[in-house]
Amino acid sequence: MSYLGNAKSVQASTVYEVWRDRFLRERLRPAVGIAIFFAFTITVYFLGERFFARQEFKSVYLYTSAAVELGLLTCFVLQKTSFGQRYPGLLFLGFSWSLTVVVQLGLAVAQAGELPIFTWILAFLIQATLMPVRWRLHLISQLGVLCCHVGINLVLNLSFAKYTPFKLTGLYLYLFWFCLICDLSVYWYECLQRKEFSTRRELESAYQQLEEAEAKYRSIFENAGEGIFQSTPDGRYITANPALARIYGCDSPEEVTAKFTDIERQLYVDPARRNEFLRSIEESGIVSDFESKIYRSDGSIVWISEKARAVRDNSGSLLYYEGLIEDITQRKQAQESLRLFIHALSHDLRNPVAGMLMVLKNWQTKTGDSIAIPRSVLERMIQGSEQQLRLINSLLEVHAGELRGFVLHCDRVDLRGVVEAAAADLEPLMNEAQANFKNLVPDDFPAVNADTTQLRRVFYNLISNALKHNLPGLNLTVSAQVIKAEKLIVNQKQAKQDTDKLPITTPQSPIPNYQSPIPNSPSSMIYCTVEDDGVGILPEQCEYLFDLYVRGYQSRHSLGLGLGLYLCRQIIGAHGGEIGVISSPGAGATFWFTLPLAENSR
Repeated sequence: MSYLGNAKSVQASTVYEVWRDRFLRERLRPAVGIAIFFAFTITVYFLGERFFARQEFKSVYLYTSAAVELGLLTCFVLQKTSFGQRYPGLLFLGFSWSLTVVVQLGLAVAQAGELPIFTWILAFLIQATLMPVRWRLHLISQLGVLCCHVGINLVLNLSFAKYTPFKLTGLYLYLFWFCLICDLSVYWYECLQRKEFSTRRELESAYQQLEEAEAKYRSIFENAGEGIFQSTPDGRYITANPALARIYGCDSPEEVTAKFTDIERQLYVDPARRNEFLRSIEESGIVSDFESKIYRSDGSIVWISEKARAVRDNSGSLLYYEGLIEDITQRKQAQESLRLFIHALSHDLRNPVAGMLMVLKNWQTKTGDSIAIPRSVLERMIQGSEQQLRLINSLLEVHAGELRGFVLHCDRVDLRGVVEAAAADLEPLMNEAQANFKNLVPDDFPAVNADTTQLRRVFYNLISNALKHNLPGLNLTVSAQVIKAEKLIVNQKQAKQDTDKLPITTPQSPIPNYQSPIPNSPSSMIYCTVEDDGVGILPEQCEYLFDLYVRGYQSRHSLGLGLGLYLCRQIIGAHGGEIGVISSPGAGATFWFTLPLAENSR
């Protein structure tokens, strides 16, 4: 810490010296200008005295004034050079000695026994007033004049006959005190400037640190993933960050503070939650993981979790509440899905096991070491075991896909042949459901770039899903077409409006709702549909139909876990395509998906 403190002190001193030299350079300009004008007026005066005065005029005065003017002009020129910018102290001495030493030399040349006290004190006063820094330079300039004065007197043996010793001593004493006062004033002024400069630098540093800290915390506040808020005890928001605005469905934090002025009635679905929030925070001063349903700005309902504390003043009076809000809607949905799943798993696996166990216990009551089992019972037991195995394999496949993703072995695939193979596998189920199936994929349809096994599974799942959830006599149609990728890129809002206007009772290969093209997508893609004229699907179910463990509204009649459509989405997504459904109750359903064309089919 001592080393760092010394380093900062040295750095501050260096910065001050740079500032001091710049200050000296800036003040030299007006000082030299004033001195040049002063010397010019004196020169004009001496010229007037030479021509108009009656008494004898000494030309040395005129020459001395001209020499002073020349010295000052030289300083003026040097100010603008790199030398003057680099050595302002030397220019200061040149300025000072042009007014003092040059005059002393001029008088010495004229053998004039005069002491130019007036000129000296005027020069010292100008430099102390206009350039009150570097007091040592002021002292050097004064000592230089004194040394020149003494030296010239000794060399030329000059005497000041018109001054009495007492008067001469008084002049020297006057000069001493004048110079001392000037030097002290410069010294004290510079000390004051140094202290003020240091204080100003410290304040600037403190302000800079404060701004940096404010910017850092402002960045955290603005870019936090969680909502940050401050609210009054009576239920108004004081501050809100952009994340909270997004959670509440507002366009800006300002909209949050302006709109939500009664948190109890405007925000919570159950207004009693506000009182529970206040009671909990009053008891312990903080509240954590406080979960509630709330209304967003558009009226929709989401789940939030709050962490907050009460902020009080020194006297203990409550000022406001502040804390974090997290949107936990997806977590709640996941928990709910985990509960569609546990129920389905217990139901779908329990029934075959319970039935098999009942049969086995019944046959266990038979006497004898060997027991004959009817073939029909054996077949039911085999079917039950196969059903359990399919369910377990589906779970394992989903788990593996979540961990590693689907590994595809893509090649040129004949789409019509894949559809025919899937339909052949499902022929017994179609016959049982008395379904009418049509494969409208043309024989000469371009090849697609896909994994044959996984693509066959997609058609198998979509067709079997339609057969399982509809009454006998269903009409099923599979079709495909080549479509330009740019036609799939539609505005989200416009696409929703168009979808709402579609005559869903007779869907005609609807265009999927794309927001953006697939990365590195080709110019053309395959657009496939599996269409039925069955009972249809509720709109609120369509949104979540491809999620994990979601089953249709007739799921109580199904023996699956709701994995088929989820697997379809995973497979199509791995191919670089998308999948969706368009349906409404009583109007059938149209499942669609896209696939890339094979390279030489475009």
